[in-house]
Amino acid sequence: MTELTARVEAAVGARPSRLSPLHGGCVASVFKVDVAGRSPLVVKHAPEGGLRPEGFMLDYLARETALPVPPVRYEADDLLIMDFVVTDGRGGSGAEVVAARQLAALHDHTASAFGFECDTVIGSLPQPNDRSSDWCAFFRDQRLMSMGRRAYAAGNLPADTLRALESFCGRLDRYLDHEPAPALVHGDVWSGNVLYDQGQVVAYLDPAIYFADAEVELAFIELFSTFGRPFFASYDELRPIDPAYREVRRDIYNLYPLLVHTALFG
Repeated sequence: MTELTARVEAAVGARPSRLSPLHGGCVASVFKVDVAGRSPLVVKHAPEGGLRPEGFMLDYLARETALPVPPVRYEADDLLIMDFVVTDGRGGSGAEVVAARQLAALHDHTASAFGFECDTVIGSLPQPNDRSSDWCAFFRDQRLMSMGRRAYAAGNLPADTLRALESFCGRLDRYLDHEPAPALVHGDVWSGNVLYDQGQVVAYLDPAIYFADAEVELAFIELFSTFGRPFFASYDELRPIDPAYREVRRDIYNLYPLLVHTALFG
């Protein structure tokens, strides 16, 4: 802990008075840091590295969008320092309406192709983003098959399930036969990554950004019950939701986060 305190002091120019553990820790140890004369900070420490992509993604969202994210004060592969976001944990229907506006505005950011300018991460796992103008091919190769093979290599996905996934991906174009515009997505909007204060959403954490069919974000939110009916009603007013999303594509898109959980946890 003394070494970590020294690293934080060198990074922010002031000595921490206290480090208090916070919930989290799947990718790194997380601490609230009190520093005399300034607002508290959050420190993520991962001795094995891997934190720089998170810092990059938060910086990108802060620079290019209006989505509220914690400002990053220092980033290295093993150390990420951000502002501490005050939260009381109280959401509600009003917060869901705000979240719908925030994410609809995020999804209005578009690009010439699906993917991203670099690979990103989801949790601790790499997320390849080679750009493609073909959404079905991108989702098949760089999401479903890439994560399926990773889950199989980790010993967490049976061989017959991988073969079934390969077979399904071989006819994926029957189901993803629409032509969505590339939309910037947060990519990991579950309740642990959404902070509330006084009935408002005040920050989104741990992004896994790329340009995708915006419906992948909606499917993820439904899978984890992050938001409910007020969110979807408000979002639909801003960006009308195609009926084929729920009839066909939602469960297909949720194969990806399910494969992520399989790769991580079995």
